[in-house]
Amino acid sequence: MTRVGAIDCGTNSIRLLIADVTEGSLQEVHREMRIVRLGHGVDATGRIGAEPMARTLAAAADYAAQCQEAGCESVRFVATSASRDAANAEEFVAGIQEAFAAFGTVPEVISGQEEAALSFAGATTGLRGAAAPYLVVDIGGGSTEFVRGTQGVEQSVSVDIGCVRMTERHLHSDPPTEEEIWPALGDVTVAVNAAAEQVDLTGIGTLVGVAGSVTTVTAHALGLDAYRPDQIHGAELPVEQAIAACTELVQMNRTDRAALPYMHEGRVDVIGAGALVWRSIIQRLQHDSGLSTVRTSEHDILDGIALSQAAAG
Repeated sequence: MTRVGAIDCGTNSIRLLIADVTEGSLQEVHREMRIVRLGHGVDATGRIGAEPMARTLAAAADYAAQCQEAGCESVRFVATSASRDAANAEEFVAGIQEAFAAFGTVPEVISGQEEAALSFAGATTGLRGAAAPYLVVDIGGGSTEFVRGTQGVEQSVSVDIGCVRMTERHLHSDPPTEEEIWPALGDVTVAVNAAAEQVDLTGIGTLVGVAGSVTTVTAHALGLDAYRPDQIHGAELPVEQAIAACTELVQMNRTDRAALPYMHEGRVDVIGAGALVWRSIIQRLQHDSGLSTVRTSEHDILDGIALSQAAAG
């Protein structure tokens, strides 16, 4: 058994998983998420802003302390879309490396392809009763990964659509207007078409959605009284129910979204765009593969990061 720390720093959130890894399986010790909006404004300016940088480095320092207290043997820190896009990414990397100096952890600004592979490994761990091949879709703040595979990754691609990026580009009204939604859908459609050129979206047995946009849509579809990971993980929804939940979230105003008992405060402003992306992907898979249900996994790139440390060891 190896105790490891895994950190996923994306465009919208930074997440920590401390877990014990034994023979390819995970036993969760601690998991948490903080909304830091590292990618806020990056799409427009090309740089990470001072305030998002400070929030993220402060959270990272706290995560490093927790990993030390828990007795982690190793820590892997993975940074995704915002850090790939930013002109001042080196400043961010240096700050993270300082925070995790005790572990000798070098922050990894990974490619979209590796991000996709880690998401697939995490999402398909413990997947039972699901027909192969799988398509794992990870909707982040700045990018979305499509990964097809059965035992392992067969095809993958990362495209630049995500809940933060689409919100900043298009969805400015409360609630978004049709005049804003249609151009956003146009961007999403172009991106999904591009993804389909590299990842075959036909013949898919199971569509598995991961990350906060998908899990929040699932909580909404289930009508939960709070955010309940045990009920969200593994949930299988009819496509019509999932699509309806996406549409409802897009059409809600900010006050109504914030009042939902399962809505994280940091996701209130961006869930509409995330729901648009997820709805479009579900509809595409319904058309291309004839899928009648979609599944949700609480296990994602974070779990893949943890598993990868045991594999490396």
